[in-house]
Amino acid sequence: MDETQPLLASANILVPEQPQTTGQRIIEFHPDGDSENPLEWKKPYKWFIVLLLAFMAFTVTFTCIGVVPVAGRIVEDLDGRPSKSASVLLVTIWELGEAAGPLLIAPLSELYGRYPVFNVANILFIVGVAITALSENSHVFIFARFLTGIAVASNVLNPAIIGDMFPSEERGSGMSLIMLAPLLGGAVGPAIAGAIAESSGWRRIMWMSLILASVAELAFLTLFRETYKVPILQRKAARLRQETGDESLKTAFDNEVSEVESALWNSIMRPSKVFLGSPVLQIMSLYGGVVFSFFYIMSTTLPDILQDIYEFPPALTGTSFMTFSVGSTIGVIVCNLLLDRIYVRMGNENDGKLEPENRLPLVIFGAFCLPAIITLYGFIAQEHWPVALMLISVGALGFLVILGLVPVMSYVVDAFGLYSASAMTAVLITRCLMGTFMPLATAPLTNKLGYGFGFLVLASLVLVVAPIPVFVMRYGARWRSRSEYSKGD
Repeated sequence: MDETQPLLASANILVPEQPQTTGQRIIEFHPDGDSENPLEWKKPYKWFIVLLLAFMAFTVTFTCIGVVPVAGRIVEDLDGRPSKSASVLLVTIWELGEAAGPLLIAPLSELYGRYPVFNVANILFIVGVAITALSENSHVFIFARFLTGIAVASNVLNPAIIGDMFPSEERGSGMSLIMLAPLLGGAVGPAIAGAIAESSGWRRIMWMSLILASVAELAFLTLFRETYKVPILQRKAARLRQETGDESLKTAFDNEVSEVESALWNSIMRPSKVFLGSPVLQIMSLYGGVVFSFFYIMSTTLPDILQDIYEFPPALTGTSFMTFSVGSTIGVIVCNLLLDRIYVRMGNENDGKLEPENRLPLVIFGAFCLPAIITLYGFIAQEHWPVALMLISVGALGFLVILGLVPVMSYVVDAFGLYSASAMTAVLITRCLMGTFMPLATAPLTNKLGYGFGFLVLASLVLVVAPIPVFVMRYGARWRSRSEYSKGD
C-alpha cells in the first residue's frame, strides 16, 4: 500500500456499471443513492449510533474517574499504607494505557473496519475491569487500570465514526454529544464512588463498571453496523463478484494492497507517518495535550484541597466533581450551538469554501481565558478563599477545557478525512502522555511553591501555547497543503 496516497483514490472511483480501460471495474457507492453508504443512512439510526457511542464513552469515563475521590483509600486498603505517588499513578496510569492502545486501534480500524476493532477492544476492557475488581494489591490494580486504558476504543474511534456518518457541516452536534456523555460519567462516577466507598467499599464501584461495560458491548455486538468506507466497499465488491462471476470487480483500496501482512504493518505505522508528515497535527496535538492535562491535574489536586483545607468527607468530595461536569456540559452546549454555525458562516464569507480552520474560533477564545482560571484555582486554595469560589473556578475550568478539545477534534476529522482515525491517534497519544505525567509533576511543584505560585507556573505554560490555534487559524490551510495526509487548498 502506498502510504502517501489516500486509501480510496478519488481519481479512480467509478460506479459498478462503468468499466475501466485496465480491465478492472472499480466499485464505489452509487452516486444516485446507496443504502450501504453510511453518509446516506437514515438520520434516526445515525443518531442511535451516536447515542450508543455516547453510552460507551459514559461507561469508560465512569470507570476511569469513579476511583478518583477514593484512590488514596484503595491504595491504603490494598497495601496497608498510604502512598501519594501510588494514588496519583492509580488515577493517571489509565491515560498511559490510552496512549498505547490507539497505536493499534486506529490503524486496525482503517484496515479491518470499526466494527470488529471496537468489539474486541470492548471485550478486553471488560476483562481489565474484572481484574481491578479482584485485585489484591495496588500493583495489580494499577496494571489492570493500564490494561483498561489500552482497550479504550471510544476516544479514538468515536470522532472517526462521526466523520464516517455525517458530512462536515453536520458533525459538530455529534461531536458535542459524544463529549457530553463522558462528562456525565465524570460527574456521576466520583459522586457515586464517594458514597459507595463509605458504605459498601470501593470494589462495588468496579462491579458496577463491569455491568455497564457488558451491557454496552452486548449492544455493540447486536446493533452497531460497520461505518468505515473501505471494508463496506470490499464486502460489496466480494458480493458482486459472487453474484456476477466477474472477477474484475475491485475496490480502489484493493489495487493498493498486495499482501495482508504488508497492509497491516503499513496500517500500524500510519499514525506515526501521519503525525510526522503534518506539522499542523504536531502543534495541535501539543496544544490539545496541554489543555487536557488540566482535567487530571484538577482530578488529583481537588480531593486533597477539599479534604485537607475545607474538611470535606469523601462522599461530598466526590459530589463536588459535578461542578467540573456542569461547566463542561455548558461548554458542550456552546459547541453544539455555535461550532457548526461558525463553520458554515465563515465558509459563506469565503465564497462557500468550508475550511477546517473555521472550527477554531472557540478554541482561540478558550486558549487565552484558561491561564487566568488556572491561576485563580491555585490562589483560592492557597488563600483559603470561600469553597463556593473554588467550585466556581472548577466549573470554569471544565468549560474552557471543553472549548479546547471539541473543536480540535472536529478540526482533525475535517482536515484528515480518511486518515482521521490515525490523526486522532496522534492527538490522543500526546494528550494521554501529558495527562499521565503532568499531574505527577504538580505535587512537587505545589509542595515547593504552594498552590498559588505552583499553579501560576502551570498557567504560564498554557499561555505559551495559547497562540498555537491563532497561527493555525491564519496559516493552517497553507501548512496542510504540504502533507499528503491532510486536505490542502
